[in-house]
Amino acid sequence: MNRRLRAEYILPIRWADDERLGELTRYLRQLSGWIDVTVVDGSPQALFAAHGEAWLGLLRHVRAESTAPAAAGPSATAGTPATPAMVANGKAVGVMTGMRVARHNRVVIADDDVRYDFAALDRAVGLLGSFDVVRPQNRFTELPWHARWDTARSLINRAVASDYPGTLAVRRDVVLGAGGYRTDVLFENLQLIRTVRAVGGAELRADDLFVDRLPPSARHFAGQRVRQAYDDFAQPGRLAVELGLLPLLVWAAARPRRLLVVAGSAVVLAETGRRRGGGRGMFPPTSALWAPLWVLERAVCVWLALGSRLRGGVRYGGSRLHVAATPERELRTRFLATGRRLPDSRRAAREGAAN
Repeated sequence: MNRRLRAEYILPIRWADDERLGELTRYLRQLSGWIDVTVVDGSPQALFAAHGEAWLGLLRHVRAESTAPAAAGPSATAGTPATPAMVANGKAVGVMTGMRVARHNRVVIADDDVRYDFAALDRAVGLLGSFDVVRPQNRFTELPWHARWDTARSLINRAVASDYPGTLAVRRDVVLGAGGYRTDVLFENLQLIRTVRAVGGAELRADDLFVDRLPPSARHFAGQRVRQAYDDFAQPGRLAVELGLLPLLVWAAARPRRLLVVAGSAVVLAETGRRRGGGRGMFPPTSALWAPLWVLERAVCVWLALGSRLRGGVRYGGSRLHVAATPERELRTRFLATGRRLPDSRRAAREGAAN
C-alpha cells in the first residue's frame, strides 16, 4: 500500500459543463488516498453545487476568490499594482486561493487534465525538500493527431531548455513569503516560477519526471494556438527567433531544397529533445517528425499574437490580457525594494546544505 504524503494537491477548475466529471472524480478518489486534495472551483453556482455533492467526503472543495479585476491580489506586491482595468487569470486566482487555505507547506498544483501516479507524485513532493519549485514534464496518455503535433512543441522546448507543463510542485511558504504572484498575466506558470526565483528560491527542471496528461479536444487545441504564441512576449529572445520564422519559410519556399533543410533541422532539434532525460522511453520515435508542422504553426501564430498585442492583448474570458509575464529582473528589483525574501527557514536550509 502506498503511504500517505504530507502535502497538498491543488486543482483549480472553472468548468462550463460536467462532461468530464465522472472521469475526474475517479482520478480524485484515487488521488485522495495518497495526498490531501483541495479543488478550487470557479464554476457557475449550479455546477459548483453538483461538484460539491460528487466530492462530498472525498476532498476539500472551496469557491475560488472573485476573479473581478479588483481581486488581482498579489499583483500589488509581485508586479504592477491592480487597477480596475485589469483582468484576472482565473487559474492563477484559483491557485492563490488554494495556496492560502492549504494545510501543508509542500504543494502540487495541477490542471484538470493532469494525471499523476503515486511514483511521480511522491518524487515531486520529495524534491521540495531541496528545491522551492519543481517543473516536471508532461506526456499525453493518448496520441490523436493534435496531441502528436503538440508533443513536437514539447520536444523542441526540451531541446533548447525545458518544457512548461500543466503542473508544478512548489513550497507554500516561499510563494506566500513573496506576497503571492500576479494573477493578471497570461503565462501564469512562468510568472509563478519567476516569482519563486526572484525571491531567492531554487528551481529544478525535472525533465525526467514524467507526468501523464489527457489530450484536449481538437477544437480546444485549435483555440489555444495564438494564445500559446502570445506567451512569447514574456521571453523576448524566443519571440525574436519565432518572428523570424515566417520570413525564413518564405525565403525557403523559393527552393524545395531549402524547405527540406529547414524541415530537417526542426526534426533534428525535436529528436534531440526526445533523447534528453529519458525521453526516448516516453515519446514515440515518430514524435519528432511532427516538428515541421509545429514550426509552420508558430511562424504564423506568433504574428497573429503580435496583432493581438497591438490591439491591447490576447483574448481571455471575454476580455483581453496584455501582460504575458513580468520580467524576472523587474521582480527582483521590487522584492529588494519591499524587503521580500526567501523565508528564514529556507535560507538556513540552503546555507546549511552549502556548508
